[in-house]
Amino acid sequence: MVDKLPVNTRKWDFPKCGANHVRDINSAINIWAAGLAVSVCRANVRLNKNTSVG
Repeated sequence: MVDKLPVNTRKWDFPKCGANHVRDINSAINIWAAGLAVSVCRANVRLNKNTSVG
């Protein structure tokens, strides 16, 4: 896992497994998953993952 990337880094490869990721696509997937959690599970989604309830 890559600890920190500069904001201007748009693509990267994970060193151990070689998986290629694009930051914008990864962000879109995370937003989509949060939206599903809210609409299907009625979960509360917050920016701080430690305070989510549901």
